[in-house]
Amino acid sequence: MDALTLFGLASVSLMLLFYTYEDASHWCVLGFAAACVLGSVYGFLQGAWPFGVVEGIWALIALKRWQKRRLTGAPIKV
Repeated sequence: MDALTLFGLASVSLMLLFYTYEDASHWCVLGFAAACVLGSVYGFLQGAWPFGVVEGIWALIALKRWQKRRLTGAPIKV
């Protein structure tokens, strides 16, 4: 397994971990956003630009959710 594949595995695993615990803290929502950025970087590095674009959009959505959650202190219901 090469370094790029390990990077992708780590970023997607972090996305899953932070998504699972996002109701526990607004910091987990921010962690999810950061992991989405890492996933986006991975997508562009491996040449799958559509994956990179979608992960970038998810990062922006998660940042917006983090901001709302941080200000209200309550989980955001979608």
